[in-house]
This record gives sequence, structure tokens and C-alpha cells, in this order.
Amino acid sequence: MPATRKVPRPFEMMWGKGEIVEEATYEGEWHMPTIQLMEYQEGEAAGSVSIRFCTYSHRGGFSRSPLMVGEADLEGLREALKQTPKLRAILKKLVG
Repeated sequence: MPATRKVPRPFEMMWGKGEIVEEATYEGEWHMPTIQLMEYQEGEAAGSVSIRFCTYSHRGGFSRSPLMVGEADLEGLREALKQTPKLRAILKKLVG
């Protein structure tokens, strides 16, 4: 099981800031694929939500590289998403 990061926790983008309120992460062989639900509280995006697909190193460092997920990672991410009801509901709209 991957090390847990505090949720909620703040984030800041050029167009607004808010909190990461849910996070599904899985410790894969090469990295920790992560899906985050971000709620904006200030700025142009205030009142909206975003989903960020990202990755962390095994040491916990955020990677600015694109998230690449192999089939071997899907089951772990699916299990992690069971703990994130809001995020799971939004993703269902995506694949709907």
C-alpha cells in the first residue's frame, strides 16, 4: 500500500486555488499513478472541480511528466477508487 498523503491539502494554479479533496493512488512497479479530485475555492475557477491524472515517485515526489498507466496498474487504481466516492462518480460520467 502506498504512503498516504494528507487529504484535503491545498493546491494553487494560475487560474485558481483550492484543495485536493480525494486521491486514488496505487504503488506500481515504476511509480505511483494517482488520480486527484481538485475543488477550486478562489480565482477564475472558484466553485468548480477538476480531475488531475498524475504520478508520484516511490519517494513521494510529484512528477510533471504525463501519467502513463499500464494494464498491470488498472486493478490497483480500481481498488483505490473504491475509497473516493466523489472522484469515482465523476469518472463514471467520463466513461458513461
